[in-house]
Amino acid sequence: MPLRFLTAGESHGPALTVIVEGLPAGIPVDRERVDRELRRRMGGHGRGGRMKIERDAVEILGGLRFGRTLGSPVSLVIRNRDFTNWTEAMDPERAPDDPDRARVVTRPRPGHADLAGALKYGTHDARDILERSSARETAARTAAGALARCLLEACGIEVTSRTLAVGGVSAPEEPGQGEFDALLALPDDAPMRCTDPELTRAMIEEVDRARQARDSVGGVFEVLARGVPPGLGSHVHWDRRLDGRLGGALMSIQAVKAVSVGEGIEAVERFGSVHHDPIHYDAQTRRFTRPSNRAGGVEGGMSNGEPVRVRGFLKPLATLPKPLPSTDLVDKAPFEATRERTDTIPIVAAGVVGEAMVALVLADELLIKFGGDRLEETLRNLRGYLEALRGF
Repeated sequence: MPLRFLTAGESHGPALTVIVEGLPAGIPVDRERVDRELRRRMGGHGRGGRMKIERDAVEILGGLRFGRTLGSPVSLVIRNRDFTNWTEAMDPERAPDDPDRARVVTRPRPGHADLAGALKYGTHDARDILERSSARETAARTAAGALARCLLEACGIEVTSRTLAVGGVSAPEEPGQGEFDALLALPDDAPMRCTDPELTRAMIEEVDRARQARDSVGGVFEVLARGVPPGLGSHVHWDRRLDGRLGGALMSIQAVKAVSVGEGIEAVERFGSVHHDPIHYDAQTRRFTRPSNRAGGVEGGMSNGEPVRVRGFLKPLATLPKPLPSTDLVDKAPFEATRERTDTIPIVAAGVVGEAMVALVLADELLIKFGGDRLEETLRNLRGYLEALRGF
């Protein structure tokens, strides 16, 4: 059975929920491990006031017993603490007696889902749209991704992320030697997922400039996964290509407007002789090796054994302290767009959510290739495959 998940809930509603189906039985899951990922998602320099209210923690309602998966769907809940301030406006059953307490939104924000969603669903209250389209939903994805990471880690696969750019401040394209371990060692409250102190300071200054201008700024994050065996994904159908699945997963994150596998965007300016990664063979370890990884660990729609590298390009957020011109949905009069709480840039959070989405895709592909109703079976099949590759 493929690994799949489904989230529900609104930004200011009672809670977010997620159901994850397809995990084998016997995977150790520590609730604190899930909560840690939720805390990481809340961090980073450039976050807004919402993160001062929430204290995200997961409640496990099903699918686990004594700290291990049962093979049945896992059900998780994350309560929204801010719901206490929105109980009338977001009541699931009854509208408030005072219409002003409904917090109706009729002035859509340029760049947000407000107008397109209002037109699609025929509503003059964009709150019906923005509550679900909010990036608050990614807390549920992060929890689902934490479960996928438990499977990956049992199979020797690690996932992390780094901040590649904030505005005009950029880090080197390819991670340096030892950077993966350095990223894993970064504290959870690091202001940027960047191991270079000078670059970190420059990124923070770029965020502060945008904040002082009452504006937002874009950025780039990169998700890295090492220990991925060759052969995940497939070249035979468009929807089974690993790079296509990873690209779609990252593009589904709110505010991500472009994705690059490895150095895919930079490749358009290079000759093929410069871009592609030469193939060597290490007779001692009996492994094919590469001196570089510009392909991002994926060739022909399949993992090639090198670390997977996928980048997400984050647009400046559409909710602005100094709003852009808009038009009222009801009377069509010109107005400034609605103001909502917002971040200057959630680049660290975007990287953590990106980790979750990459983990979910890799875990699914791992189960497609190696199967197993229980973890021991999956691990046995994986070990047999890796041993066969050493004799290739």
